[in-house]
Amino acid sequence: MTLASTAASLYPEIAFPEDAGLPELPNLFDGEWVREAYSQHSENSSVEPQRIRIRQFAHSKGRTAIVTYEAEWSPEEYLPSQLFALKIEHNRPLEFIEYPEDHYLPGLREAALPEPALELVNRHLVAVRARRVGVELIRYRPTNRAVLRHKVSRARFYVRVMRLRALPPFLTAHELVGQTDFAVPRLAGCWNGGGVVWMSEIPGKNLRRNIRKGKTPDPELLLKGLASLWNVSPGVSSGHPFNLPGAYERAKRSFRHHVQDNNAAAKVLAEAVKSLDPFIKSWHPTSIAHNDFYDDQMLVLPDGRIALVDFEETGPGDSMLDVGNFLAHLRWRASFGRKKKDDASGVYYEEFRNAALERFGWSERELDFRESACVFRICTNTIRHPQPDWPQRLESGLRLVNETLG
Repeated sequence: MTLASTAASLYPEIAFPEDAGLPELPNLFDGEWVREAYSQHSENSSVEPQRIRIRQFAHSKGRTAIVTYEAEWSPEEYLPSQLFALKIEHNRPLEFIEYPEDHYLPGLREAALPEPALELVNRHLVAVRARRVGVELIRYRPTNRAVLRHKVSRARFYVRVMRLRALPPFLTAHELVGQTDFAVPRLAGCWNGGGVVWMSEIPGKNLRRNIRKGKTPDPELLLKGLASLWNVSPGVSSGHPFNLPGAYERAKRSFRHHVQDNNAAAKVLAEAVKSLDPFIKSWHPTSIAHNDFYDDQMLVLPDGRIALVDFEETGPGDSMLDVGNFLAHLRWRASFGRKKKDDASGVYYEEFRNAALERFGWSERELDFRESACVFRICTNTIRHPQPDWPQRLESGLRLVNETLG
């Protein structure tokens, strides 16, 4: 592994293996280089950031790499932090993306700035003309998607901004989950030309936080909702099948690249893929499924019902994989969570797993394979949200895959 020189202005200090197809990769973690790139391209370059934080890293070996940063200024400047990204691609020039100017998301700028957002709201959302719109950024993944909150008078809406080609599958997914026992946000407005949808805000508490505190719902409540989703009849417009083999292969390629200098981790990886490869090869969709079901995607409503607030992967998939994914996230947090001693996720893991096996009569071994495949995919978070100890965290995550497989 080659360490990139990292200036004090860039944190945390991260280093990844070199990529022969992307020789510029170390630059993305070099503080002086990043700061110079920002100064050359940013509209805010008149004031130099005090420091720059690395937020996300996406890498496809030999093809592309993109790092998302947050520029932070001295308190005396009274300036909010600024998100930007640098993207390198094989045999193509450097690309600079500064929020909210993201040409991959054609509706983002108008949805993110108060005055254009007001025009959008009056055109696509409300019947009575609004006078002002408050805008708050919730999440942003450059080139991929963003989630905002619009406050219009006393009403609040979550605004999803996506690539244009992602809009039809999203609308299909919303239609599918609307046929289940889960509560689902209302589709309040849509701007097809910008890839923007407005969803009603649902008052409730995040299920993950509740589980951490031991305020766990009856597993039957979640399993009943899932069963109602799995029983939705597939139609001609039920969306593209979930591509588990593709997601698995991408993760495997990434891990092989990133453990190349770590013999212990490479052995753990080899053991995991030896067991998982045959399962992935034989896997196929069996019903409509959520395909990304875990606790942070849901809210607990005041009346005790469960609301699904993230559902864009819904379509043909695998019912047992939904449960496996939920268990994988609980297991990961119980093993690596920051406050795992006070986290009730491990206790709920056992309760939920036993309830699912009893209700559906599944093979424990088949569920083990699905849970371990999902833990395998979660391991990519150690790279996508990097910390200096990412090699150790990745190795520990891969060991958890093998423990799950038994």
